[in-house]
Amino acid sequence: MPRLTRAESQARTRARLLEVAGELFLRDGYATTSLEKVADAAGYTRGAVYSNFRNKDELCMAVLDEIRARRVEDILAILRADTLEERVHLFEVWAEQVVGDPGWTRLELEFGVQASADETLREELATRIVALCDLIAQGVKSFEDTDGINLRMPADQIGVAMLSLGVGLGVFRSVEPKLPIGALVNTLRVLVGIPVQS
Repeated sequence: MPRLTRAESQARTRARLLEVAGELFLRDGYATTSLEKVADAAGYTRGAVYSNFRNKDELCMAVLDEIRARRVEDILAILRADTLEERVHLFEVWAEQVVGDPGWTRLELEFGVQASADETLREELATRIVALCDLIAQGVKSFEDTDGINLRMPADQIGVAMLSLGVGLGVFRSVEPKLPIGALVNTLRVLVGIPVQS
């Protein structure tokens, strides 16, 4: 087997650190997970962690970026469905599985509190939140463009409303998983102007 280049070795180390950090952050939360724990669990030294990430905040942001990127891929796949009704149905199935994931929800909340106390970190997180709202807005705008529906409010406001409702419902569902996802799905239906399902 050929020896890895330095760049390949660094990329492999970084990927492993992200994988292990993700597992620990999701299982134990932000506050409890230390860089030492990540290094030990990944089989590396603290130096390996610090050569890839400035600090725990940067590592956690990278973990959350990866989680959100997977969620965005899911949503983009849903938007490729043929009909509006099929897209809404697939969104409902996805939301039932994802909204309220206890580890992810707790990590987002803990990290949000952490970020609010640090101006630079807060700005980085704010940029990501705005990008998510914009992505949702583009998605619902595509309903108007491809399906000929009339949105009930501007797409950018729908983006903010849907992300806010999804996060809020996610927090509550992480405590009580039986809360119905229908409130989120039917809000989407109302906002894009299609009939509500009971």
